[in-house]
Formats: sequence, C-alpha cells, structure tokens
Amino acid sequence: MSVNAEPPVFSPRAERGKARAAFPLAPLAVGGVRLPSNVVCAPLAGYTDFAFRMLCYRFGAGLCYTEMVSAKGLLYNSEATKELLRRGENEPPQTAVQLFGGEADILRAACESEALAPFPVVDLNMGCPVPKVFKNGEGSALLADLPRAEKIVSACVKSGKTVTVKFRVGIGRGNYVAAEFAKMCEGAGAAAIAVHGRTREEYYAGEPHFEQIAAAKNAVSVPVFANGGIFSVEDAAAMVQKTGADGVMLARAAMYCPHLFAEFYGAGKEWDVCAAVKEQAAAMLPAYGERRTAVHMRKMAAFYLRGMRGAGQVRRELFACETLQELENVLARFFCGNAPSAAEGVPAD
Repeated sequence: MSVNAEPPVFSPRAERGKARAAFPLAPLAVGGVRLPSNVVCAPLAGYTDFAFRMLCYRFGAGLCYTEMVSAKGLLYNSEATKELLRRGENEPPQTAVQLFGGEADILRAACESEALAPFPVVDLNMGCPVPKVFKNGEGSALLADLPRAEKIVSACVKSGKTVTVKFRVGIGRGNYVAAEFAKMCEGAGAAAIAVHGRTREEYYAGEPHFEQIAAAKNAVSVPVFANGGIFSVEDAAAMVQKTGADGVMLARAAMYCPHLFAEFYGAGKEWDVCAAVKEQAAAMLPAYGERRTAVHMRKMAAFYLRGMRGAGQVRRELFACETLQELENVLARFFCGNAPSAAEGVPAD
C-alpha cells in the first residue's frame, strides 16, 4: 500500500536548516508509506486518541499511533476497542494502529478486519511491560518466545498491511535480545522496528541501553526508531548519534509537550497552551460530549503545565473543573490573568 503523507502543517522553512544541524530531520519511507519526518509519536494508552494525534501532526509529527488495541477485542466486536480506532476529520493518512495479542491467527484476522481498513500501518506491540499483558503471553512476554513472535509477524505481513514492530531490548538486565529480535522481525517481513532501550523489568526508569539499540540497528536494513529517555531535541540528537537510529519515537515527552515536535523544525520552546487545549477539546466534544471531554482535558492540561512555576496550584484548580468553560478560565487566569475568577463566575451567553 502506497501512502504519501502531506508535510506537517507546522514547517517554518527559514529555521529548518538550524534544526537539522542538531538532529538529522528528514522524510522516511516505511514500506510503501512515506513519512514527512523521522520524528514520530509513540502509542500511549489513554492519551493518543484522535484529537491528541491531530495536535501532534499539526506541530510536525511524522507519524502517530493509536492507543494499544486488543486483537481479541476486535475479533469480539468490542465497542470500547473499536472506539480506540476513531480517526479525526482530515487526519493524515499515515496513522498507524498498534495491536497487541499473542495468537498469530487472531492478529492476522484483526489486520484483515474492516475496522483496520483506514490504517495502512499495523504496529505489533512486543514491549508492553504491564503484568496483566505479560502474564497473558503478550507484549514483552514475546521477547522470550522468538518462534511465536516470528509466526505473529509473518502472519500479519500476509494480511497485506505494512507491518512494524515495537519491542524492548530484553526481559531483564543482562538478558538482551535486541539484535536477534530485530533480525527476526526483518526476516518475517516487518517494514520497520522501534526499539525501547529498556528491559521489561526496568519499565520506564533509568538510562536507555544505547548499545542495545545500536546492536538492533546494525543487525537490520529496515528503518529503526529509537525510543526511551528522549525529552528534547538535544536528547534526540544524542540518541541518533549514539545508536545510528533512522528516527526517534517520543512517548512521555509528547504527552507533556506535543509542541516538542515543532522544536525539531526550529520553533522556540514557547507555545500557546490555551489554544492547544481549546483545539483538542473542540475536536473531542462532538464525539464524547461535554463531561467526558472536560474530564479528559483537565488531565491533559495538567500534563502541559508540567515544569511551569505555579503549576501545582493550577493543577488543583483544573481537577476541580466540571466544564470546559471552567477549565478555559483557569488556564486563562494562569497565562493571562484576565479571566473571571471562580467567585465572579462566567457571564451567561
């Protein structure tokens, strides 16, 4: 399947050369899917819904993933599972769906399902460390079962989708399989891999094992995205320098600051949090209604304020908000000091 993605909406060309001096920003082909940049947003359960992905794309993400989707959930026609596949209006075509499961035939059936028809790329989760997933023989448990993992990748490739795989460097420290697992993925037909530079036991703590990501990169010819410990353009540049990776995958950094994607194009660190929250909420509102949107966006706004002076008090105010208008007022007071206070209330329309 050939998909030529449009360039990101955010692209200050005058600054682009400066950004490339620090990080090798460039388009990248993943199978038949051409990405406008090699900086992508990781799948994040509870966060990478269509509205968040649209925001990341506007700031310049080359590719975004859905939240982690259960292959069995699709097979059983779960409404909650299908809701994770909601796409935004005019969402770029390259969006990938991330699937998890442990049975090759079920994962292939999911790839071939009508629900996944809008997605040209299927990413197979072989790195999730959560106990419930691990104990089911899914996610990072597959790092210890290469024959079954290979069967899964091969079966999904036969569906006709462009298949990628995201995995960790091993189950525990000293038990590294990055190079071997990368070779297996490529041999089974994967068009790209993303390597989280930590083991399953390390979860999200500690410095990534750069040498293991490098070993995976040196073992294959398909594009390799490096993941783990990247919170700035400088971190991304260092990651590529240390590992030779073709691109980087932002996870928590994107959740805290989706505007980080714009910084790869030379944008400054300042961004309009109020406008971003309004944009994200406006996209969600028709699909999820006022209450659910407000609850979700107060959580997202709290992340976006991370590291700002006075953010602790504002977070407490945010989590007391029951409506989007209340949320917007709290943010406006914090950034501009010109919104009505809670005591003054909000004038009626």
